[in-house]
Amino acid sequence: MGRRPSWPRRPLPHGSGEVWRWDLAALAELSAARAALRARLGSAGLPPADDDECGEQLVMAFDELASNALRHGGAPVVATVVRTTGGWLLDVSDRAPEVMPAPAVGRDPAQGGMGLHLVARLSIAHGWCVDAGTKHVWACLPGELAGQEPVPA
Repeated sequence: MGRRPSWPRRPLPHGSGEVWRWDLAALAELSAARAALRARLGSAGLPPADDDECGEQLVMAFDELASNALRHGGAPVVATVVRTTGGWLLDVSDRAPEVMPAPAVGRDPAQGGMGLHLVARLSIAHGWCVDAGTKHVWACLPGELAGQEPVPA
């Protein structure tokens, strides 16, 4: 029997910059949270997510990690996006530290469950950790602004 791949256990990087936060209680709230994230990207002077590949990838990763936390984690679920020099730190926390993120293995992609694989491909670095009974699943995504360095992993 093969070993089930896991999302790597790594400490949450220290991100500094503007922080956007959403407290989520149900999957039904994700649509509004995605719209708010897109609006914030626009108000930060970035192209609309539909016209910006990095912005759309951030929204997609936000949706995948937040929906996983709402489905498999424990309330409260908090999603934060930190705008750093050169990119984004996405951190989604929940109160189910005993449930580690586990990418789907051997599943037909039509059945879903491929979100962690997608986020891993989009990110510069990703991982999860537990701090004071709270699980954090995180990803650093690119979003370079002219003349800035990428997010350190």
